[in-house]
Formats: sequence, structure tokens, C-alpha cells
Amino acid sequence: MTIKEIQEEIIDEFSMFEDWMERYEYIIELGKSLPLIDEAYKLDENLIKGCQSKVWLHSELKGDTIEFTADSDAILTKGIVALLLRVFSDQTPKAILDADTEFIDEIGLKEHLSPTRANGLVSMVKQIKMYAIAQQSKLAN
Repeated sequence: MTIKEIQEEIIDEFSMFEDWMERYEYIIELGKSLPLIDEAYKLDENLIKGCQSKVWLHSELKGDTIEFTADSDAILTKGIVALLLRVFSDQTPKAILDADTEFIDEIGLKEHLSPTRANGLVSMVKQIKMYAIAQQSKLAN
């Protein structure tokens, strides 16, 4: 699936919920399904700067796509990370760099987060894009 198709699927899923309490519950459920990150990657260098809670993000090139793994010490943040990994994991660096993140606004996520969590969300997206730049340069060599 393309990034755009995955984003549209997420927008459809979120449109089924009546209110934001249901959406928060869904995000928390997504966090529970996030595959565990290898403990070896829970290093300070994999911590995302700018997040209120601890978020570890690791990327690995698998062929020509990037596989992301992540974890967080906060249940809601873990769900947000799970959403982002669903969109960006197993995609090419170019697709990640070319992708927009309008789906975040379309589902109303940023406006329903505290300012510090919203900043953390921006930091997570920025870090995913930085990993894509780094992995793309590996592919070019």
C-alpha cells in the first residue's frame, strides 16, 4: 500500500468514531498492538528530542524500504507512534520524504493534543524524515 492509501484508510477509521474519547481509546489500542522494540535500541541516541514522554525510534533498511520500530513510556504517545509507523514503516526513503502528513490534521489529532504532545508529534515526524534522509544516502552509495 502507498502512504497515501494508508493515510486515507486511517482517515476513514477515525471518521467512524462519534467523539474524541472514542478516538483516544482507539489510539491507545493501537499503542497496545505496537510491536516491541528490541531493548538494544532503547538508547539515548534513539530518543526523540522534543517529546514530553520518552519515545525511542529505530530505523533499519530492509532492501529498499525502511522498517521502523518504536516504543514510548506513555500509553497515548505509544498509540500516536503506532499510527505514524503504520504510515511510514516499510516504505522507501523517497516515498517517506515526499509524503505529506495532512492526515494528522484531517483526523483532528494535533488540535486534540496538549501543546507539548503536539510538539512531540511534530518531532516524531521530523525524526522519521531524518532517518529517511540518512537511509536514502545509504542507498545512493
